[in-house]
Amino acid sequence: MVVKQVKHWLVTRANAARWRPIQEWAEARGAEFMLAEDGQGFQIESRQGQPGPMRIEWGASQRSYLPGFELRMRCEMGLHPDLQLMVVCRTLMEELERAVFEAYTDTLKTRADTDTPEEMRWLVMFPKYNPAHSQILRQRYGIVGVTKELTGAWIEADLGEALVQASQDLLPEGHPFVLMCLRGNLYLRTEMTEAELPKVQALVRLIETAAREAQRVNGRLSESGAWPTTTSIAWTHVTRPGDA
Repeated sequence: MVVKQVKHWLVTRANAARWRPIQEWAEARGAEFMLAEDGQGFQIESRQGQPGPMRIEWGASQRSYLPGFELRMRCEMGLHPDLQLMVVCRTLMEELERAVFEAYTDTLKTRADTDTPEEMRWLVMFPKYNPAHSQILRQRYGIVGVTKELTGAWIEADLGEALVQASQDLLPEGHPFVLMCLRGNLYLRTEMTEAELPKVQALVRLIETAAREAQRVNGRLSESGAWPTTTSIAWTHVTRPGDA
């Protein structure tokens, strides 16, 4: 027992030193940096500032499609709940489409409805959007949303430019990445084997851009929302992987 405690203390101490630059950056932003209980990851809580309170976590992946370790972010925005939008790495999109189609056509159809996360279900629920102005966006990312009009308004300005820029080094081709506007908030997940300050900073800038654009698009929604469809109705319109 004592040996285990000493080992945990050593790991925690080593990781605290390893992530010191990230901690100093977070605290300079007025955020709180906390190590995970097991010392194998960390969490950053920012309760003030624009575009809203943000949580940043690095640790073991919570999604089966992201191997190893991930960086995940949540920006609380209070947007209209019908503003449902997503950008995903195109390679990952194709993998998820195959997986969700197999799950839905399985005899245990109801399990797909209840167990499959939104980022998988949305690929068959919502229309795909193909950006007209950028070949890189079309080739590197899959883009879906509750309506093509709202999706286009979100992606065809600063966010699209930021994603093109990120595709050069931050999010290379095939690197698992998901950005979602869901339940009034912005979420980002990406595979990250090692937490490095420049990458964390760059991804924070990306989600901040996505959040600002989502705020702008949010003004297009009326009180009645984007559409009157429920998940169960949308699931009746399943397409095969690769269908437009």
